[in-house]
Amino acid sequence: MEALAALLPEGLSATVAALLVVASFFTSALTAAFGVGGGVAMLALMGLFVPVAALIPVHGAVQLGSNTGRAWHQRANVRTDVAIPFIAGSIVGAIGGAFLVVQLPDALLKLVLGGFIIVVTWTKIPGIERLGQAGLAVASAALALMTMFVGATGPLLSAVFAQIFANDRKALVATHAAGMTVQHALKIVVFGFAGFAFADWLPLIAMMIASGFLGTLYGTRMLESMPEETFKTWFRIGITVLALDLLRRGLAGIL
Repeated sequence: MEALAALLPEGLSATVAALLVVASFFTSALTAAFGVGGGVAMLALMGLFVPVAALIPVHGAVQLGSNTGRAWHQRANVRTDVAIPFIAGSIVGAIGGAFLVVQLPDALLKLVLGGFIIVVTWTKIPGIERLGQAGLAVASAALALMTMFVGATGPLLSAVFAQIFANDRKALVATHAAGMTVQHALKIVVFGFAGFAFADWLPLIAMMIASGFLGTLYGTRMLESMPEETFKTWFRIGITVLALDLLRRGLAGIL
């Protein structure tokens, strides 16, 4: 444990680091199997131990590695006809968001986003199956722009992709991973230019990414053996819980 402690940032114990590394396995397995939940769970756990100033960039780096590993391992199921326009739109939206100076109420955005996710999860968006590549690019630009204000792009993207891949759980999970890889990469670029010292956290990030990839392997086996209807049921339950938590936090910020 002493050797591990020497690799960690000041103030972070080896016991806590080991807990985060183990948790990375299980949260990655959760997302690989059900397409949602792991990133939010990891953020909540890291929030108990990681300093506020480092929480978002370190979590983003871990999620970049996790989603990259998942996208690569499940690459045969990535729908490039959806992923490519989504990636292009995400880049445009992120660049546009960087120049946007309007400050919107965080609590209100959480309420709107939570409500939107629930609606998209439990109802059918008319005509979404006919949405072309240009429409996908515009929609992804809007999603990337929204993440500049509310850090909940993962559940929102999962809800939208569930409409596009209504009967293909493997394409949903794999394409979601590809999209989130780009989203987190853009976030890391922003924090890097802002001067965040990623080098201090690199050993922990590397260990969490490695354990997360093992979790991805385990979760993928679960996904492949899971019946489509079972996946849909648990996916909807999981994403609804996340949306309700957004509504809770939004109400708490208003009241």
